[in-house]
Amino acid sequence: MKKYCFGIDVGGTTVKMGLFTTEGELLDKWEIPTRKEDGGAYILNDVAASVEAKLAEKNIAKDDVAGAGIGVPGPTLDTGYVSICVNLGWKDKNPANELSELLSIPVKAGNDVLLTLGTGVGGGIIINGEIAPSHRGVGGELGHITVNPDEEATCNCGNHGCLEQYASATGVVRIAKKLLAASNEESSLRALETVTAKDVFDAAKAGDHLAVEAVEVLGKYLGLVVANVALTVDPDVFVIGGGVSKAGQVLIDVITKYYHKFAKIIGDNKAKVVLAKLGNDAGIYGAAKMVL
Repeated sequence: MKKYCFGIDVGGTTVKMGLFTTEGELLDKWEIPTRKEDGGAYILNDVAASVEAKLAEKNIAKDDVAGAGIGVPGPTLDTGYVSICVNLGWKDKNPANELSELLSIPVKAGNDVLLTLGTGVGGGIIINGEIAPSHRGVGGELGHITVNPDEEATCNCGNHGCLEQYASATGVVRIAKKLLAASNEESSLRALETVTAKDVFDAAKAGDHLAVEAVEVLGKYLGLVVANVALTVDPDVFVIGGGVSKAGQVLIDVITKYYHKFAKIIGDNKAKVVLAKLGNDAGIYGAAKMVL
């Protein structure tokens, strides 16, 4: 009987990995940098090497491994085929098949689920405990919904004004830098050599007006998308995960504020917006679930 499996969450900054029992217990977790050079050519080799190292460290034979699930930030078909992952540089790739060949274990691939805010923005719609079917693999690509068609900057996908340009970690930093450049307003962010999403949220929590404004822009566009999704599929709850979700209640509050503003027709009984209980580990749990 197989005893173990791996959950692999490929993000634009890091690849998060988890070793699980086939009962779903997380035994170990770690991460490696996402090397996106040369169109992401090194990512799967790095993942395979890291998994092999963990097997050796834990003295686990491959015969005891049920397989691995890999979540990728792009449209994914049931076959594992990915047409494009703009944040990785992948095009026309089947990461499940490639990783399976590298590791000699079964691998299944899927898209990120729920609403994940990290280097990019991923999403998925869950109906009756199952990911809603997608004919072309683009279902749930909430990060590439156009929220501002007048945006001049180009998204990684080639479009203009995608949600990802405002609601990701890189997006909120971009907004903050734009606001800093447009005024002489005092802000604690000006003293920082490098501004991160955490810096922006921490400053906003401390009352920094410019940081608050940046978070408001993020919340406005996220709230707009949440409202439109609510009016399309009417879910019970919106679950927010990914690295940006570490901002906590301030993030939930600003999303909810604009969600309620843009979805007045729903009335008082709106779906709740909550933080993922698994936090930034949600991706590896979801990936592992594909092989359990």
